[in-house]
Amino acid sequence: MSADEIRGEAHGTAPVPLSVLDLVTVGAGRTASDALRTSVAISRLAESRGYHRYWVAEHHSMPGVASSSPAVILGHLAAHTERIRLGSGGVMLPNHAPLVIAEQFGTLEAMAPGRVDLGLGRAPGTDGATAAALRRTERLNEGADHFPQQLAELTRFLDDDFPDGHPYGRIHAVPGPVQATSPGGVQSPHRPPIWLLGSSGFSARLAGVLGLPFAFAHHFSAQNTVPALDLYRESFRPSEILDAPYALIGVAALATDEEREARRQVLAAALNMVRLRSGRPGLVPTPEEAEAYDFSPMEREFVTSWNANVVHGTPDEVRAGLDDLQKRTGADELMITSNAHSGDIRLRSYELIADAYGLPGGPGAA
Repeated sequence: MSADEIRGEAHGTAPVPLSVLDLVTVGAGRTASDALRTSVAISRLAESRGYHRYWVAEHHSMPGVASSSPAVILGHLAAHTERIRLGSGGVMLPNHAPLVIAEQFGTLEAMAPGRVDLGLGRAPGTDGATAAALRRTERLNEGADHFPQQLAELTRFLDDDFPDGHPYGRIHAVPGPVQATSPGGVQSPHRPPIWLLGSSGFSARLAGVLGLPFAFAHHFSAQNTVPALDLYRESFRPSEILDAPYALIGVAALATDEEREARRQVLAAALNMVRLRSGRPGLVPTPEEAEAYDFSPMEREFVTSWNANVVHGTPDEVRAGLDDLQKRTGADELMITSNAHSGDIRLRSYELIADAYGLPGGPGAA
């Protein structure tokens, strides 16, 4: 593993590498199968147009988000792509035994050598009751509080380097480095790089202290972006993995051929968030349903605030918004999540953004 497996390359006129965060959203009238077919289509488009990486995020008990099993989805995407990096944005470490994650991502690395990222979060990715069902415990804070210890354990399973006398010293994550030490064994030189994800300062500081790459969830915690990135950079200590900080931010962005359509789609996505935040998660509503919805004053205030952090409009408007955000934050990479009711709209958004920056494979390409 090297910094080359972390740092991306900017293409066209993009100020930094562009990547994709896929929530595998399911719109009203659509199925999870429809959403996963869209994910395959977007991943193939992203690969052909020079997006650097494609991540999926762990969520649970949300009808409109079909990404409860990132490792399964990534295995599916690996079979339909050849070059683009694939990863989790992220796996929620407190929900899983570290050994299980090491086995899953060791398997993914064997499927797609040298192009797998392991992004880790410390939140549950769901509500408290669902988190309890996942963890088989009601002591939910325990997982988050023990995150550094869980991370250290996972790292040792990935590297197969527990010290002598450790209770797990004779346990090995397979596929993994132990295969190279077996008679006749040959093992891939690659190991999925670990990223820490966050929406506050905890993971920012930890990523900096450990010299790991950091991904910040600007798309739902915009007010904390600059403080968290500053904390990450101030805390950073060079490591065997990185000699300088590397931070990406998740950005909600939707480009459409007509500005009005962007506003309609973004309103529908915001209504979905209103319902989620009020304990009524569901499928992403249609733009028509959102336009007919009678928002309360409080809900309207939330929508206005939420959509202020969604870069949306025509391709030129989205490009300008992304450029401005990158300048304000100094992010080393922008990971774009385009949320809309329609899979076709999402696919078209990534295509239009690629065109706006002149990424490879666009109109007029040889």
